[in-house]
Order: sequence, then structure tokens, then C-alpha cells
Amino acid sequence: MEQERALLIENNIKEIVERVEAAKAARPMGGDVKILLATKTVCPEDILYAAERTGGVIGENRVPELLSKYEEIKDVGEVHFIGHLQTNKVKSVVGKVDLIESLDSLRLAAEIDRVSGNLGIVSDVLVEINIGEEEAKGGIMPSEAEDFFEKISVFKNIRPVGIMTMAPKCEEKSEYRRYFRKTYEIFLDISKKYLYNIIEPVLSMGMSDSYEEAILEGANLIRVGSAVFGQRTYVTSESK
Repeated sequence: MEQERALLIENNIKEIVERVEAAKAARPMGGDVKILLATKTVCPEDILYAAERTGGVIGENRVPELLSKYEEIKDVGEVHFIGHLQTNKVKSVVGKVDLIESLDSLRLAAEIDRVSGNLGIVSDVLVEINIGEEEAKGGIMPSEAEDFFEKISVFKNIRPVGIMTMAPKCEEKSEYRRYFRKTYEIFLDISKKYLYNIIEPVLSMGMSDSYEEAILEGANLIRVGSAVFGQRTYVTSESK
């Protein structure tokens, strides 16, 4: 890795850690916060360098990219799948990742359960909540969250351990907080009713432009990409 690139990543991480600690100190609920590196389009060398400095949790959005990097990143610590997961690609993900953060339908739950059962494992998942109720986004509607957790409780080879959300894009950072606050309220209710046997239920919310607001409203896992690696060029459709 070029020295200039390494210094950029290191300085970005230092700033994020400082901001995370300040947000944690300012919130009433206490608790720790994990930093997940969102590594879409990022090369394995950069991923490993950053992961050594942030706790070793990374997240990939696309199945082909996950598979192309897998041998180089699999021992980093925790590998999460954080993007939309198509049912026909479940078999490529289950058994390779520590957590699927984007469970958004009963059909997907059934397929993760089936593939996990065939492998003799139990897969940890987060239920994705569409907190902004946006038509273009996946996720369970807030009003349907409890019913969804009840329905997936029949599956023996998946283990719900928490909730993930992606807030709508907001013009002002302060606007994010109402979405995160609503998600936290859902999380507390679900935790009492369905996650009581989970030692540390996961609330994954907040990205590079909103992680401080998410922490203030109760997130214990944030997903940062461009804040660490700089702006990246994204492909709009998933390659086959």
C-alpha cells in the first residue's frame, strides 16, 4: 500500500473513533459501539489495513464481490453481508458470513433456513426495517415488525439477533435522529419479546453521513465506508 493511501485511511479512522467516543459519552443508554467497515469496491489490502485498526468487522454489499475477495478477507474477524440478498444467491453466502444484516422477507428467511439446515448450521440474521417506509427500499414496515419476528420464530436454522435500518437521505444531519429514535423504540420492544435470550442484541444503523446521530439514538453497530476509504465509484446494478 502506498504511504499516502495508508495515512489517509489511518487519519480517517482516528477521526471516526474520536467522534464515536464523543457520541457514546453523550448518550443516555451507554453501551459499546462496533465499527463495521462497508467495503464495497475496496481492495483486500485496504480492507485488511483498516480492519486491523477498527476491530475487524467488515460488510460486503454484493455477492459476486464478496466471493471474489473471500479468501483474502475471511479471517479478518467478522464478515457481514449488508446488501440486498436475492434468494437464488443465499447458498453462496450462508456459511461464509457471520451475520446477514438484510433479512427483509419470509421467502428469504425460508431459504436461509433451508440452506443453513443443509449445512448443519444456524445463521445469525438482522431483520431490516424500512423505517422511512420508502417504496424504493427493501425492509419490513415498522408496523409489521412484531408480526414478522413472530413468523420467523418457526425457523430453526436462523437466529434473529437484532435489527438493521437505513434511514432516508436527509438534508440536515439532525433530521436523521427521528428515524433512528423510532428504530430504537422498535428495537427495545422486539428485544424484550423476541431477543431476550440474546446476550447483546444488535442495532445496526447509521452510515458515513449519519453515524454520530445513530449512536446518540442507541446504535451499537455503525456502517462506515466512504468516511474511511474516501469517495468511491459504484456500479448501479449487481453483476451476475
